[in-house]
Amino acid sequence: MIVSKEQRDGIVVLGLDGDVMGGPEASRVNEEINSFLDEGSLKVVMDLGGVNRMNSSGLGIMINALTTFQQNGGSLKLARVSPVVQNLLKITRLDSIFDSFDSVEDALGSF
Repeated sequence: MIVSKEQRDGIVVLGLDGDVMGGPEASRVNEEINSFLDEGSLKVVMDLGGVNRMNSSGLGIMINALTTFQQNGGSLKLARVSPVVQNLLKITRLDSIFDSFDSVEDALGSF
């Protein structure tokens, strides 16, 4: 899993690419999320357009991120959710707890 981040209009865009399967990469994502909070960044868009595969550990990363931001008065939105991930979200009924957008720009505009 490749993780990238950028600031756009005061909102962090966190990009995940490849396979989101947990392991050391999960720790890296959690560290990034904690660093956003430490910096006072409470608005995050998670760009999932490049995600090929995801398992329950990957879902756990997303749920943990959402919960962490909500508990700290922030917000996490999903963008460019790949069909594989969208299907997984529907099967697990997690699509009802995440705000998902077709593009990063749409997600940014929703804040």
